[in-house]
Amino acid sequence: MIESLITGFGLVLHPYVLLALLGGTIIGYIIGAMPGLGPSLGVALLVPFTYGVDPVVAMVGLVGLYMAAEYAGAVTAVLLNTPGTAAAVATSWDGYPMAKRGEAAWALHVSIISSGIGALLSAILLIGTAVPLSEFALRFGPPEYFALALFGLSLVTSLGGSSVLRGLLALFLGIAIAVIGMDPITGVPRFAITSDFFEGIPLVPMLLGLYAVSEALYMLEGSTTKTLKVTIGNVWSLHVSRYRPLIGTILRSSGIGYFVGVIPGAGASIASLISYGSAKRRNGTKEPAFGEGNPAGVAASEAANNAAVSGALAPLLALGVPGSATAAVLIGALMIQGIQPGPMLFVSNPEIPYSIFASILIGTPLMVIVGLLGARLWVKVTAVPQSLLAALVIGVSIVGAFASTNSMFPVYVTLVFGIIGYVLRKLDIPTAPIVLALVLVPMAESNYRRALVVADGSHTVFFLSPISLILLLAAASSFLVPLIRKYRESGKN
Repeated sequence: MIESLITGFGLVLHPYVLLALLGGTIIGYIIGAMPGLGPSLGVALLVPFTYGVDPVVAMVGLVGLYMAAEYAGAVTAVLLNTPGTAAAVATSWDGYPMAKRGEAAWALHVSIISSGIGALLSAILLIGTAVPLSEFALRFGPPEYFALALFGLSLVTSLGGSSVLRGLLALFLGIAIAVIGMDPITGVPRFAITSDFFEGIPLVPMLLGLYAVSEALYMLEGSTTKTLKVTIGNVWSLHVSRYRPLIGTILRSSGIGYFVGVIPGAGASIASLISYGSAKRRNGTKEPAFGEGNPAGVAASEAANNAAVSGALAPLLALGVPGSATAAVLIGALMIQGIQPGPMLFVSNPEIPYSIFASILIGTPLMVIVGLLGARLWVKVTAVPQSLLAALVIGVSIVGAFASTNSMFPVYVTLVFGIIGYVLRKLDIPTAPIVLALVLVPMAESNYRRALVVADGSHTVFFLSPISLILLLAAASSFLVPLIRKYRESGKN
């Protein structure tokens, strides 16, 4: 593993790859600082431009964007009380009160340093756990892969937000879309109106529509952006000794963030809230209280939500199961490059995971430096008029969709799914289960049918393997437990 990691560092230190990492970081900051946007949309927007690009360059750039966008939401959370991402909501609870009392520079410093430490520690945990996880998964055959895909689909109850029913509705919509195209075993077209649909609904144009165009349409309804109310000051003139009371919080929150991030469907938002709650309990009655400008609240939230990035990458690389909505888009980016994420990734394309590991270790200090240097600049992004921003997002989406195949069909797909995504958002139906279905349904269907062929049609093949049986039980538990909990809560009310 050490040799492979050294090879990964060698690949990332190539000038073009470093340029991609820097470019992804800067774009991530810009997108993350725009309230309402986030890493999922940013990665989806950039994916079409990775066509024809070396896979290492493409993935390093996308991961750099993911990391930077996950942090950048803290900038507007601290200065404007407007979190750029959902994961930065808890950051605003203490960051903005600190800014109002004249400690904006200190709040920004805590947020970026905590984010950097969380990202570095979680990267070490990722390197230590992803390879053993993938080696274990190499024992998988068709029954195990089917059970794994079913387990991934069962996570819809956690990806569905506050309403399990809406999550299930989105999942069924995703399944209906996923079965369009050629049958994976017989090659017979299914629900293909024209030959354009023989290969199914193209993933990237669909993602651009669901995430980017729908968000742009939603922004056209939006209110005006808040204006800057506080001065930033000098983010460099702060003494290291001020971090001593925060060290324990940062370390604990980094661990919480990583392990919550590993759980598919949990994500950075849940990680930051759990970490914030843990830090608040430990703070007790000390002043300042949480919610009134305690820097430990900022540190807890930011260390956790950035550590969750590496956590979400662990199941993606080792199992081919997305740990978050953004990770699902990254799976699409890998598949576009002809690379299948999962256990064989470390055997067939080891340069991809190890270059990602190296890029996180190299990109985190870069993210911190860029964040400190550009604090004032990232805030100015929020002054961009909503209408202009929406037009820019739609324009980039259409160009990216057309560039994918140099034809208009992907553009039509992008626009149609943009309208669908907008309607789903108005109905409060999540889009993450749709992406989950598009990624996992083909895997589930093909391995289900292969397993039955091997077993002469007997379904007992799925229960003979201990791994398959455990995954099926885990899928049943993951699906049913939230439903039972919701039922009990509704009964009490």
